[in-house]
Amino acid sequence: MALEIMRDERVRSVEWRDLCELSRGEVIRELLISVPWLVVSLVLAYFELWIFALGASFMFFLCGLRQVHNAFHYAVGISRKAHEYLMFILSVVMLGSMHAVQFNHLRHHRYCMNDEDVEAMSARMPGWKALLFGPRFPYLLHKTALQLGNSRMRRWVISELVANVVWVYLVMFVWDIAILKYHVLAMAIGQCFTAFFAVWTVHHDCDRSYYIARTIRERLKSFATYNMFYHVEHHLFPKVPTCHLRIVAERLDKVAPELQKMRVF
Repeated sequence: MALEIMRDERVRSVEWRDLCELSRGEVIRELLISVPWLVVSLVLAYFELWIFALGASFMFFLCGLRQVHNAFHYAVGISRKAHEYLMFILSVVMLGSMHAVQFNHLRHHRYCMNDEDVEAMSARMPGWKALLFGPRFPYLLHKTALQLGNSRMRRWVISELVANVVWVYLVMFVWDIAILKYHVLAMAIGQCFTAFFAVWTVHHDCDRSYYIARTIRERLKSFATYNMFYHVEHHLFPKVPTCHLRIVAERLDKVAPELQKMRVF
């Protein structure tokens, strides 16, 4: 990780441990935050309102990323085992192995923006190349997790991929339910855009020393994106749940306001 910023005494002085605990209401919200968008997307698809359905699916995918992102760091406020099963469920609903993504994400924190950081590969490209790189990105994440992960990680990845194969087969060749076919295709498209929206946007033009990530400060934009773009705060305090990152940002701004320099948008 970027040692210069981590060694900054101002950053180290920021209190964050009090923000790691979630109330029961916050836990329930984190577990259900993507469900309304999933329901809305399927209803809109049922009525063949495809453009609006895709918009709702995009929001579901964004909320799903928030859920798995917290689960990667065991920050949803549930047991460790429950985090593992949450990742398994979202692996099927969003397609792919979320444990494979977790493996690469934790390496991303360890090797941020270095050559070993597979997750951040797209951040080192121009935006248009990051978009074209998108379909290859999930393949590289899964390949890396299977090659470098321990036996426990490989078991999770393989079980999630098998569950995906069964799910896609049932949806595409057994059940004749159009809205489920739509959902699978929408999630496949979402996976192909992850390298751009989830990685490039928060790391492009950042360096490997002090400015390791981008952030957001406007309340309306933050609200509309479910606090997903307080990314420099997440890198500095990865155990803090997403719903509390705004508070971290306020505390960080008081001691190191220059970190606002790198904005997401």
